[in-house]
Amino acid sequence: MNRRAFLLALLTAVAPAAGPQAVRGQPAGPESLRGAQLLTALRGGGYILYFRHADTDHRQKDSHMRSLDDCANQRNLTDRGRDHARAIGEAIRALGIPIGPVLASPLCRTVETATLAFGRVERSAAVIETGPDAPGTPDRFRALRDLLATAPPKGTNTVIVGHAYRFYSLVGGQYLEEGEAAIVRPAGSGFTQVARAGLTQWRELANLQ
Repeated sequence: MNRRAFLLALLTAVAPAAGPQAVRGQPAGPESLRGAQLLTALRGGGYILYFRHADTDHRQKDSHMRSLDDCANQRNLTDRGRDHARAIGEAIRALGIPIGPVLASPLCRTVETATLAFGRVERSAAVIETGPDAPGTPDRFRALRDLLATAPPKGTNTVIVGHAYRFYSLVGGQYLEEGEAAIVRPAGSGFTQVARAGLTQWRELANLQ
């Protein structure tokens, strides 16, 4: 793939669409978890925490990057974003929530968010992969949908650090804020969103201990 084709495919995968159209995968169901019930569930494992990367400098653009490792020409975390990522990780560890695999989109801002929050990361092209289907069709983001439907190792929760538009395309609703997580229950053939949590919500859970 030449550089022009690479950039076009990548930007299509991670940039918000111009309009509100969304690919409906497994939408959020009526079941939700909050407060002590949410904390108990996460401590037992079996969920996926899908984070949008932490705060970034929106003056920076990805359009000039030559590769996924070309951090100098991507939109990167701000110092606030780095502090935010560390604080999220500290809050989750303090809550005693067991974390298993930590996956991230290969872009620098997602890899850095995962590393600062959880101390480790596995780069996963599936987090940003765009399938051959046309925009607006259900299978366009099949790789991410499959990740979200895959159960974590027993007794743990999987972390995925990605981007806002791809998750929005699967579940609709509102875009995740930078640093916010959607908590989903995988079900093999699909998944259900049961909660959303930003740093404030993680810290509020600490008051329940």
